[in-house]
Formats: sequence, C-alpha cells, structure tokens
Amino acid sequence: MVSNRFHAASTWPGWGLPTIAGRVRLPGSRRPDRQRPPPPPEAALPVQTSLLILLAALATLVLAVVLFRHFAGRHSRALAQVLDAADALEAHLRTARAEIEAVAGEDQVDPVGTAMREMLRQRLWLQEHAADASVAELHSVRDSIDAARQRIEHQLARIERARAPLA
Repeated sequence: MVSNRFHAASTWPGWGLPTIAGRVRLPGSRRPDRQRPPPPPEAALPVQTSLLILLAALATLVLAVVLFRHFAGRHSRALAQVLDAADALEAHLRTARAEIEAVAGEDQVDPVGTAMREMLRQRLWLQEHAADASVAELHSVRDSIDAARQRIEHQLARIERARAPLA
C-alpha cells in the first residue's frame, strides 16, 4: 500500500471533508489560493456618509468660532472707539480750559469743569459696565462723547474768533 498523506477516502467524520496531513479544512475557511472578493459598493456608503457628517460638524464648529470671534471683536472694537473718543474729548477739554484761562483769566468760573466731571462719570461707568454693556450701549456712549467733543470744538472756535480782533 502506498503511503500518501492525502487520501481522498480519508474524511473528517461526519462532514465529508478531506483532511490534509491531519489538518482539517473547516467549512467557511478560505483556501490559501483564493482571495476574498472586494466588498460591494453599498458597504462603502456608510463610510462616505460618516465622512460627510464629520465634515459638516467640523464646518459648523469652524463657523461658530468665526462668529464668536466676530461678535467678540465688535464689542472690543466698540469699547476701543469709546475709549479713544473719551481720550480725544479729554484732550479737547484741557485745551479749552487753557484757552478760556488765557482769555478770561484764572479767576473766572471754570466752565469746563462740568464737562470734565461728566467725562469722569462716563469713564467710571465704562470701568464698571464695559464688559457687560451691549454694542448698542457702547455706541450710544461714544455718540454722546463725540457730541460733547463737537460742542467743545465749537466753543474753541468761538474763542479763537473772539481773540482774533485782539491780536
């Protein structure tokens, strides 16, 4: 009798599968010479959908960050404009005080003092409420400061015209 390790008649009991050198090939196992076929195109659809959902979530997050920075930037820009307007008004008030003192003398009542006190009140309000103030409130404060600065400029122009004939 020929000693062959593979014999067609030798089968695994009850399955009818041939054995190779004492090893059993189980049902559903692959043969080494066959490769698995590629998955059907329907299997790729959930991956593409997941990627689209991930990209949409990422785009939403980026948009939220941009909008937050934009609105936070509007508030800080409005606050900076208020502070710049307050500084400009204070400079004009100091100039007006010097001009009035030059024309009327130092003994006269200080008409600029009221405006300086109002400026101080606005700066104190900004110090306490700037972080919580809306952009509209900050614009309102800036507009009132600009109006006061324009009134002071008008008064300075009147003083200058009054001084012109004296010179």
